[in-house]
Amino acid sequence: MSKEDLVKILTEPEASLIKQYRALMATEGLTLDVTEDGVAALARIAAEINATVENIGARRLQTVMERVLDDVSFTATDRTGETVVVDKAFVEKNLGDLAKNTDLSKFIL
Repeated sequence: MSKEDLVKILTEPEASLIKQYRALMATEGLTLDVTEDGVAALARIAAEINATVENIGARRLQTVMERVLDDVSFTATDRTGETVVVDKAFVEKNLGDLAKNTDLSKFIL
């Protein structure tokens, strides 16, 4: 799957992962704003890991999203009323080094 395919999967379906995470965070009163460059970064990292570790297709998006939003999910109850912006910088800060480490990516992503 290409990066473009993964972007479509993240954004187009009725129950896309982004919509699911927005709804999940909303139950805690937290707003999740995923920008266009954030979506592109998520898709790029998923495609890169699929190409270098094991190609599991679109399922990789779930593990990437989970890792990127790990801290946000854990602290959501304490962040009611906040808006978290998931942009390229946020994705890279929360996942960049892990995604680049092929040995760790095999086991974590």
